[in-house]
Amino acid sequence: MNQELVTSLQKIEGVLNTYLPSQPNSDWFSLSFGAIDSCVTKTHISNLLDPCQNLLSLGGKRWRPLLLVLYAEGIATSKNLSDAQRATAIERAYNLTPLVEFAHTASLIHDDIEDSADMRRGKPAAHITFGLDVALNAASWLYFEGTTCIKNLHASDSEKTALYELFLTELRRLHLGQAMDILWHRNPQMIPTVQEYTAMVRNKTGTLSRLAVKIGAFCGGASSSEIERAGEIAQDIGTGFQIIDDVINLTTGNPGKKRGDDIVEGKKSLPVLIHLEKSPNDAKKLSELFKKARSEGIESPAVEEAIAVLSKSGAIEEAKARGNHIISSNSADLISLFKGGASNSALLLTELFDSLLGKTK
Repeated sequence: MNQELVTSLQKIEGVLNTYLPSQPNSDWFSLSFGAIDSCVTKTHISNLLDPCQNLLSLGGKRWRPLLLVLYAEGIATSKNLSDAQRATAIERAYNLTPLVEFAHTASLIHDDIEDSADMRRGKPAAHITFGLDVALNAASWLYFEGTTCIKNLHASDSEKTALYELFLTELRRLHLGQAMDILWHRNPQMIPTVQEYTAMVRNKTGTLSRLAVKIGAFCGGASSSEIERAGEIAQDIGTGFQIIDDVINLTTGNPGKKRGDDIVEGKKSLPVLIHLEKSPNDAKKLSELFKKARSEGIESPAVEEAIAVLSKSGAIEEAKARGNHIISSNSADLISLFKGGASNSALLLTELFDSLLGKTK
């Protein structure tokens, strides 16, 4: 990976650790909770911090906060800001990365609870390690905790208000997408249309990409219309990456999870929907295999049987091609919003997207 990207990721990690510290100090306590009773100690706070820190420490690509920073830099450069203004814009972007990564981390903890998933990033899921009640509460807290970086930002009240509104709108959309996903995987007989699936992913997954780019554009000095346009494109990029994740789940398996756990969880992913468009008579068979896999777990023969059914029609490969096309075309559109003078940012964004797709030069 390009050394500039590595350096940026290291700086992002430092910011995340500041806002979710392993050793909370009085400044952090005050920023997070204000004046609280003196009897409240680190031991009490651990039920909030530990599940969130544990998952954050297990890694993750951090591509959304990196996207936020790179986009802020590109917009600031294309706006021909002075060196001092550009430096301020980029510093603001780094300081706002917890909004995206904490929301993402919180959503993963909740997602694993709602899907009854046992593993995340190769380790037991938070609700397995810390208990359902602790994990549920900690993840809910983390959504709100991310906003302390707005509170701590050197910005006007109107700018802070705009950031709060931006963040909360995208968070509401995220939960709408999750509600749609839960509806379908709780009802084996219910098959969404491709359009419904796309709408679900645009909200559940794409909204975090949208949030990252909108914050980046905001920091870089973009207009309201430019922020909205960039956000719409980024939402589609996030959707494309979710489709690729759907494909990986059914082929090599996502890192830290076993191949086909989407089958166990009853996910109506794009490969499933494409297959049913091609072979509608397989609906009953797949429904039975999904039900059996959910009952018997990831080691059930029904998992591989379902994957074999989907593979025969070419649905998995077709979904992969769609995901790649969505990402490639929208990445180009997003970069095209830089108006001259931001060639380095464009190159870094291209490298970021290529690395996520596993492309090598």
